[in-house]
Formats: sequence, structure tokens, C-alpha cells
Amino acid sequence: MTLKYIFTTQRCIAGESTMTKSVKEQIHAQISGALAGAKFPVKTPGDLIAAFPNGAATTCQVGDLKMTAGEAGKLLKATDFPFKSAKAVADVIVERAGL
Repeated sequence: MTLKYIFTTQRCIAGESTMTKSVKEQIHAQISGALAGAKFPVKTPGDLIAAFPNGAATTCQVGDLKMTAGEAGKLLKATDFPFKSAKAVADVIVERAGL
């Protein structure tokens, strides 16, 4: 399986040759990439959703697995905030999603 990494205003789809990366690593990279332009710290869930390129509709996908920012946001708790980096957001989401 080879996917290309493309960010649009609506979706982020896996990027380089991904045969050696796990689904967890690919989704982590997509979340981090989608938040690359975000201003940190992100203090609230609303600010986090707004930081994604297409808000809650931003979608990360690897094969048949799809996750929107809105769905991922449901995995977060108020005590997770503030987030200091895109990596920190991705770390929590992939862990809680069980990837």
C-alpha cells in the first residue's frame, strides 16, 4: 500500500511511501502536519478545532481508517489543555484512539 501525503482544505491523506510506517505513525504525522501552522499554546477545544485547516471537517486517512478533527476532539478531556505543540495533540489523540 502506497499513499501520497496531500493536505487540502478538507483532508489530509497519508504522505510518502508508507509501507514502513504503522497506521499510528501515519495518523500522528497527519495530525501534526495539519496543525503545523497553528499558534500554540492552544487553550481550548474550540481553539484546537479552529486550528485545523478545515475545522472539524479536516480528515486524516490511512487506507480505510478515517478520522475527522471533530471525531478526534471527542477523545480529548478538558484537563488535556493547554496543548503546547502539534506533537502533543497528536500523541494524545493516537493513544486514546487505540492506534
